[in-house]
Amino acid sequence: MRLVIFGATGRTGLELVRQALDLGHEVTAVVRDPARLPDGLRGRVETVTADLADPQAIAPAIKGRDAVLIALGPRGRGPTTVHSSSMRSITQAMARVSARRVLLVSAAGLVADAGDGAVTRYVLKPLILQPLLKNSYTDLAESERLLRATGLDWTIVRPSRLLDGGLTGRYRTARDLNLRGGRSTTRADLADCMLKLAADPASAGHVVSVAT
Repeated sequence: MRLVIFGATGRTGLELVRQALDLGHEVTAVVRDPARLPDGLRGRVETVTADLADPQAIAPAIKGRDAVLIALGPRGRGPTTVHSSSMRSITQAMARVSARRVLLVSAAGLVADAGDGAVTRYVLKPLILQPLLKNSYTDLAESERLLRATGLDWTIVRPSRLLDGGLTGRYRTARDLNLRGGRSTTRADLADCMLKLAADPASAGHVVSVAT
């Protein structure tokens, strides 16, 4: 596949780049600073330096690609519009070049539902996790809302707490429901899951929860 990755220099984005290249995919990384890509990756990917707030600037990077993978995130816990503003620009750019497939890294903590155990659903998420990450989650929820409204072939991927461990291959997934007991997800497992979902048209229009 021909993939374009936003957030390619972040910890999840780097895992996506590495694994996609190892699988033989063609990768375009849209970045603010190409120097942040490790030397071993920089020569293997096409890098596009662009302002994510400018749909016209990022549209050429998306044109002709099979899927757009978004792994962006804010720094710190203060007020942010990183998720929503970039989503507006990316989806506008996709519309300009008639691109359809897009996957977003979200977060399992954003929503409490019937898939969660009672303590997680009624105590941990609403009383601890969601207040603690209120700013990021508010912006992430808006990003999801914007994506759903586009009519694109979207998949929202919600990992549990992300860890920097390696690929286990033993992760679990659930469609349109949280995973009971899903405490954490390695970034490598998340990347593996996303790359498989990118090639799975049946996942379009669904939220996929993932946990190691």
